[in-house]
Amino acid sequence: MRNIVKRASLLASAALVLMACGGKEAKKNAVEAKEVSPVSKTKMLDIEKPQLTFGFIKLTDMAPLAIAKEKGFFEDEGLFVSVEAQSNWKNVLDRVIDGQLDGSHMLAGQPIAAGAGFGRQAELVTPFSMDLNGNGITVSNDVWSKMKPNVPADNEGKPIHPIKADALKPVIAEYKNSGKPFKMGMVFPVSTHNYEIRYWLAAAGIHPGMYTADNVQGQIDAEVLLSVTPPPQMPATLESGTIYGYCVGEPWNQQAVFKGIGVPVTTNYDIWKNNPEKVFVMTKQFVEQNPNTAIAVTKALIRAGKWLDEPSNRAEAVKILAMSQYVGAPEEVLANSMTGTFEFEKGDKREMPDFNVFYKYNATYPFYSDGIWFLTQMRRWGQIPETKPADWYGETIKDIYRPDIWKKAADLLVAEGQIPASDIPNTDGYKPATTDFIDGTSYDAKDPIGYINSFSIGNKD
Repeated sequence: MRNIVKRASLLASAALVLMACGGKEAKKNAVEAKEVSPVSKTKMLDIEKPQLTFGFIKLTDMAPLAIAKEKGFFEDEGLFVSVEAQSNWKNVLDRVIDGQLDGSHMLAGQPIAAGAGFGRQAELVTPFSMDLNGNGITVSNDVWSKMKPNVPADNEGKPIHPIKADALKPVIAEYKNSGKPFKMGMVFPVSTHNYEIRYWLAAAGIHPGMYTADNVQGQIDAEVLLSVTPPPQMPATLESGTIYGYCVGEPWNQQAVFKGIGVPVTTNYDIWKNNPEKVFVMTKQFVEQNPNTAIAVTKALIRAGKWLDEPSNRAEAVKILAMSQYVGAPEEVLANSMTGTFEFEKGDKREMPDFNVFYKYNATYPFYSDGIWFLTQMRRWGQIPETKPADWYGETIKDIYRPDIWKKAADLLVAEGQIPASDIPNTDGYKPATTDFIDGTSYDAKDPIGYINSFSIGNKD
């Protein structure tokens, strides 16, 4: 629809030029103007399924879906998309597998677990990574009051970040000695949040618990009992005292600050700098039956990511996300993280320009190495109960992560002048080895067994 309007407007403009000026020269100029228009160079794909329904959970990292719809990027591709909020991550997974949703905002671990043998099995694929970073770990006011004396302070008396879980360790011991198990929340067993809070705890020598084939609660030998709480319910669950802290995406850490019920102590940027977060997922069957539709969807989402990472657009993005049909949180809460800052203890607002990244650093590209990291964590904590050979990790992820679809979409965007060619990474799908973790451990996706075995807590292969 939007393309039709644009083309009609262009033709009308050309006609006015001809009427006003007359003559061959004016006609030549109008034709030349039409030939260099980005719209006239766009070749619409033959869309197999133009009417689509996508799902999401009410988190700020669903933003590419909201922006692609509100800014007309889906319509530019001949797609007519409904975007619907879902109640929880299990519901998201089930509705995509059952075909009730054509695709969805999803935890990166969900399509991976579905293909690797943990939980409900299905053939799911992701051609698009939705964002980097965006999560935090928040504790109750009582826990923070006990942690704070263990945290080094700067000359102004403010806590020095990153705050490691070492500061929490004596608090956990105190709770245990008083007969209270230390309970924390995360959003889903295969969520980034589960692996991040486990990584943060284990880096300080705190055991977060193991999974086995017979015990899927993940609390075997646990010093901290981790349980599932849907993201929007996190602050209320913390306030009720059911849990003493949680790991979640925004805006639910900042909501705890605004309500005065908790303090974010670290972000996942500090746990793993520029870590992958959510992905956009469709079934393998959908992609095989609707290949052009999958490319068109990916094109629109890449454009949305690029739009979001223009700093001048973030204020508008906050207004869109605050709408009830999307995240529905107050604008001031969303703006606290979406506009390049993050508030920890009340009044301690710090610059964090990369707290939410939607396009920079090749954020939209589905790197195999990102997916393999999730597999290593599933094995480390026992969700994958048996030893796997090193090549299994790469083979498994290549059935799920689909940079080939991303590349086709990006190449078309380059041809249309929507993105520069320099934004397409020259890669084999693997990022270089990195030590950008809170404990300095080196991660090389091409050596997954060595990485798993480098930790003192967790399975060994």
